[in-house]
Amino acid sequence: MYAIPDRFRKSENLHILFWLLKDLGWAMKWTGFALFMIVPTMGVALLITWQTRKIKSELYHNLAIVCWISANALWMITELFKMADELRYYTAFPFSVGLIFIVVYYLYILPKERREEKLVKIEVMVPEKVVKEA
Repeated sequence: MYAIPDRFRKSENLHILFWLLKDLGWAMKWTGFALFMIVPTMGVALLITWQTRKIKSELYHNLAIVCWISANALWMITELFKMADELRYYTAFPFSVGLIFIVVYYLYILPKERREEKLVKIEVMVPEKVVKEA
C-alpha cells in the first residue's frame, strides 16, 4: 500500500484542468487556444510521470497517459486543421504504445511484485510473558 503525496495530487488536479481546457478548445474549434493548451497538458503529464517514477504502478499508468495525450493531441490537430480524415488513424500508434505500457504492467510487473511480496518473511520475537497474558 502506498499513498500519493499531496504535492503530486495537486499536479494531477491541475493536469485534469489543463486537459479539460484543451478538449474544450477542440470541441469549440478554438484552434489557437486548443493548440496552446497541448503544452501545459503534456508538460504536467510529463511532470507527474517524473514525480511518480519510483512507484512502478504510477509510472506505467502515467506513461500510458502521456501516450494517450499525444494521440489525443494529434487527433485534435488533424480535425482542427481539416486534414485528411485518414491521418487520424496515425493516432493508433501512440494509443497502442500506451496500451503496451498497461499490458506490460499487468502481465509482467504486477505479478512479479506480488511474487516477491510473498517471499518476504518477517519474524517477530514475543516474550513468553506477553504470550501467556494474551
